[in-house]
Amino acid sequence: MTRNVLILTHPTRPAAQRAAEQVATELRAHGMAPVTEEDMTAAPGIDLELVIVLGGDGTILRAAELVRGRETPLVGINLGHVGFLAESEVDRVSHVVSRAAARDYLVEERITLDVAVTRPDESEPAHGWAINDVSVEKAERERMVEVAIGIDDRGLSTFGCDGVVMATPTGSTAYAFSAGGPVVWPDVDAMLLVPISAHSLFARPLVVGPNSRMAVEILSRSFTSAVIWCDGRRRIDAPPGSRIDVVRGSERVRLARFNRAPFTDRLVGKFNLPVAGWRGGEETL
Repeated sequence: MTRNVLILTHPTRPAAQRAAEQVATELRAHGMAPVTEEDMTAAPGIDLELVIVLGGDGTILRAAELVRGRETPLVGINLGHVGFLAESEVDRVSHVVSRAAARDYLVEERITLDVAVTRPDESEPAHGWAINDVSVEKAERERMVEVAIGIDDRGLSTFGCDGVVMATPTGSTAYAFSAGGPVVWPDVDAMLLVPISAHSLFARPLVVGPNSRMAVEILSRSFTSAVIWCDGRRRIDAPPGSRIDVVRGSERVRLARFNRAPFTDRLVGKFNLPVAGWRGGEETL
């Protein structure tokens, strides 16, 4: 059986194209077949063992969108700035391919989000999904959007704001983090709701359970509509009177992990956190 590996690159970076050529050459040397995005378009039913992504987190999100509905794991080789989802840096391409050929990796499953946007005067909601986050953002820069937020079909608070981010633990280091939300370890089965620049005495980040339903209503009195972004890639418009429901997704994204170090190491490395003074060692509780 042919071992097909999809290679997905950042579309405009020459370094990504050069790295893709190296990956393809080394895959063939290991008896594996490189597959391009054009091959996927021509034969959408092709079986894939793995996806190797050359780029930053945005390229990894695009890869996940491309193979959604499959159980194919993704491994990212970082060509971006932070590359939080990436597993390796570009100078370790040969190492990644050899480990992939030997199937020497773990597969880590991450939760996703499903979103339904119910708009006034429409009988059927618009649907979307996200790996990192679903953001509700004001459509006009000079105005706040008026929202009511609720958890598990109970109202919680009402305020004007620039927006609201609902995120997975994977997305807790992305937009939600920039908006003041906590970092959540990826093995925590939870979801986040983080208001953005809210005018309210109670507009703190929330961490809710995996079976909760987060909701944002765009109040009819709002002077501006909202725009819903799924991972910053897929847009749904939401006029006043709309309701946005977000729950844990029906599908998970699978990431191939070659490095078995704990998430703490990734956090320190990607954010270049100072750890001088940490003595280490194991303690008995």
